[in-house]
Amino acid sequence: MTGPPVRKAIFPAAGLGTRFLPVTKAQPKEMLPLVDKPTIQYGVEEAIASGIEEVIMVTGGGKRAIVDHFDRSRELEHYLEERGRSDLLHILAEIDDLSNQVDITYLQQKEPRGLGHAVWTARRLIGDEPCAVLLADDVILCDDRPVLKQLIDAHRTTGATVLAVRRVPRNEVSRYGIIETGGSKGGIHEVVDIVEKPSADDAPSDLAALGRYVLLPAVFLELDRGEPGAGNEIQLVDAIKRTIGTFPVVGVEFAGDYYDTGTVPGYLRANLTLAMKREGLREELAPLLRELLDGQPDRL
Repeated sequence: MTGPPVRKAIFPAAGLGTRFLPVTKAQPKEMLPLVDKPTIQYGVEEAIASGIEEVIMVTGGGKRAIVDHFDRSRELEHYLEERGRSDLLHILAEIDDLSNQVDITYLQQKEPRGLGHAVWTARRLIGDEPCAVLLADDVILCDDRPVLKQLIDAHRTTGATVLAVRRVPRNEVSRYGIIETGGSKGGIHEVVDIVEKPSADDAPSDLAALGRYVLLPAVFLELDRGEPGAGNEIQLVDAIKRTIGTFPVVGVEFAGDYYDTGTVPGYLRANLTLAMKREGLREELAPLLRELLDGQPDRL
């Protein structure tokens, strides 16, 4: 079976970011930087590298900063040109190039009714095509094939809805949606059920679904029903579950470095890890870290 091309990607970016208050009171959490680049830019770059032609940003109130980031700032460009800052102009040109490589459309989720509702908001722009969904909180970096490209390739082979999955320690399964598998071939697993945040004893596997999806149109038909789930919100995973048995669903055990920036500890860990991989920053940070930890082994 060969699935149709995946040309569009939805970025749900309407969350209130309450875990990061007060900094997210006036700034979208998707614009929080990882070193020197906002988290959402990593996802847009991944989508472009995976062959996506159209990005649909589903935002909420007070998210103008996302629009401004991907738009040109001629005033800033002029300021830098006058001062001969070609190095900084190059950075702005790289961001501008992203919007030249992909069409970006912005929609507003009128009320916070969950991830499934945010995805459903883009239904008219998706039509009857399969589409990708990327959660900006989950930053996944690969030296070779982007994670979304891995999912799209699996979709083309199987014609299925595809979830990005990764094995997690048993004592952490209660933090994730865990898939129950049927047959497996290589790193592609047939999904026969998804259990949301099970206990370690009740988890059907150690394969957690993370923030990348390729969705069949059937998922949008289920989202149309508007059935609330956990937290009285419309959950994307619930809609995917209801398609199992009628339409194929698979999980791809992806390759790549995964960073969960959705919590303060995860965000700080991602920043520190990426900074230590950056030439120039690493040389400055390593002595500082040794100094901070010197004589305090109990704080490691």
